[in-house]
Amino acid sequence: MSDIKANGEKSPTIVNDIQIDDTFAEAFGMSATGVIITADTPKWAMIAAKTMSGFGTSVIGCGAECGIDDEVPASDTPDGRPGVRVLLFGFSPDALLPQLKNRVGQCVLTSPGSACYNGVEADERLKLSTGIRFFGDGFQTAKKVGDRRFWRVPVMDGEFVCEDTTGVVTDAVGGGNLLIIGRERAGLLETTEAAVDAIAKVPDVIAPFPGGIVRSGSKVGAKYAGMMASTNNAFCPTLKAFPGSELSDDTIAVLEIVIDGLTSKAVSAAMKAGLKTVLGSGAQRGVTRVSAGNYGGKLGQHHYHLKEHLP
Repeated sequence: MSDIKANGEKSPTIVNDIQIDDTFAEAFGMSATGVIITADTPKWAMIAAKTMSGFGTSVIGCGAECGIDDEVPASDTPDGRPGVRVLLFGFSPDALLPQLKNRVGQCVLTSPGSACYNGVEADERLKLSTGIRFFGDGFQTAKKVGDRRFWRVPVMDGEFVCEDTTGVVTDAVGGGNLLIIGRERAGLLETTEAAVDAIAKVPDVIAPFPGGIVRSGSKVGAKYAGMMASTNNAFCPTLKAFPGSELSDDTIAVLEIVIDGLTSKAVSAAMKAGLKTVLGSGAQRGVTRVSAGNYGGKLGQHHYHLKEHLP
């Protein structure tokens, strides 16, 4: 690993033959909520969770960033059945409320054997049952257990149980990221997949893009009116000949992992886990460099410097 050249100029940090850029991932403050979905079998709990978190890649176009945090064993769910925890991130609690209503109503209520419970412990609450319980057409009933209220909605395979509220936090973080750069397409994808798997083991975080990976990294704004974001041309390999490119001649592709977390600490832990995995075997698979996406530090209040997250 090298830090300073003889003339005092900073030189690249090299770990296991991979260059680590002297840069940071810039992330934003967000609100977040979550639910625990249970079903008769782990298969059906996961089906409902995957369906609910679909079309949840970016608040730019999806309304919320959604993903599966973890499987929850039957011993830790309210009804003693296997469960899956889904997290949702948005700009505010008010923005999350319709997303929660629509996704639970269309994707969990409809799924065989499903039930839906609070997934985030927090003092501030969102109405989880709003609208959904009215599907019962007046036949729905409420039951209170301790200080928790549940709704029972009759459906054709029995009843759908839904907790009345779920927690919401306003100090969540969205947009932690790693840009993984390589000269071999297959090896780059394999390395990024392994990094996503490592990040998935960190509690309270999601990687909301397909399979946890985004190939269409973006910059703020565009030359066309009405576009909030546009292609990150500095990291597009087909645009290496244009001014502003940050890629070397041997770069074939760049893949990004975007990370959302209930806390800044969780995002930082996920960044470390992903970076450690990439540096472990990435060079053997054609990874040459790791960078991160930011906007010069002017937009997001959370900055995750790569060098501070090295293993």
